[in-house]
Amino acid sequence: MKKVLIVFLLCMGLIAVTACSTETEDKTNNEQKEATKAEVKKIRAGVGITSEHPQYQGLLKFKELVEEQTNGEIVVDTFHSGQMGDDRTMMESLQLGSLEVALPSTAPVANFIPEFSVFEFPFLFPSQDVANTVLYGKVGQQFLDMLQTQNMVGLAYWEDGFRNVTNSKREIATLEDLKGLSIRTMENDLHIDAFRALGVNPTPMAFTELFTAMQQKTIDGQENPFATIYYEKFNEVQGYVSNTQHINSRQVFIVSKMFFDDLTEEQQQIVREAAIEAGEYQGKLIREKSQYYLEELQKRGMVYTEISEEERNKMREAVQPVIDKYAKKIGEDLVEEVYDAIEAATQ
Repeated sequence: MKKVLIVFLLCMGLIAVTACSTETEDKTNNEQKEATKAEVKKIRAGVGITSEHPQYQGLLKFKELVEEQTNGEIVVDTFHSGQMGDDRTMMESLQLGSLEVALPSTAPVANFIPEFSVFEFPFLFPSQDVANTVLYGKVGQQFLDMLQTQNMVGLAYWEDGFRNVTNSKREIATLEDLKGLSIRTMENDLHIDAFRALGVNPTPMAFTELFTAMQQKTIDGQENPFATIYYEKFNEVQGYVSNTQHINSRQVFIVSKMFFDDLTEEQQQIVREAAIEAGEYQGKLIREKSQYYLEELQKRGMVYTEISEEERNKMREAVQPVIDKYAKKIGEDLVEEVYDAIEAATQ
């Protein structure tokens, strides 16, 4: 009887030890899973345009590259159509660390870094290729570095094409045709002054409010690249488009510094290279389909008017005093450095 009792007690002890061991192992596994789960970093990336636009397609490419190259250690959630706010709101969110990535145009960036206003000078870049050479060179990097002072990290410049004017009142073929039109501009002082110099009544407004304003005839028109005009279906509320090509529009790929500093050096490099590669991808889409966008807009009823080089030169002359004014504000040495880089890239 005593032997049976001893064997029974030994068995019960063994069961208890095994149960405890299993419980400890399960707890350790759960803790490891939680630790692994906690290591996954999330990027929320926002843009103001529609999901069909090449810029958003570029953002999806960025997501693909980052998630693949980090083996899922970084997950990218993408948002389009101003879901995360307008450009200024998204940049403020980057500063606070409540958003990880945004792609604002250079014009609203200038509200945070005034020097970026130089990229809003009308008729600054003669072509996309020249712009790319300058922006991805020493000068362009110099401007990206300035964003660090505002708790943001600039990684790349994405293409959007040349900006062109549309309106609902009349064809625009000459400088004179612009006079008196109410045109939406971005919330940027240089843009406002430049359009005023062209005889336009500039109306700064968030992009998310633009379609409704044109639909309700609050304003006569707007200015954007053909891709944006096409994908935002501005042809439904605008009858005329002209190739003014007054600004080479760019988006800046910006990351929250708070988030970026929390990445490993390897992760930072992956994010940086993905931003550049995805930018090249979406830029190629923009270029390949630029003529298609224009043809489709005409098929949908828009009247297209070519601006002669003679008239474009008159527009250049009209805005030159504005350029001179802002060159002094930005710093004439820095502006000269930009123009020198453009001249070198043009040769």
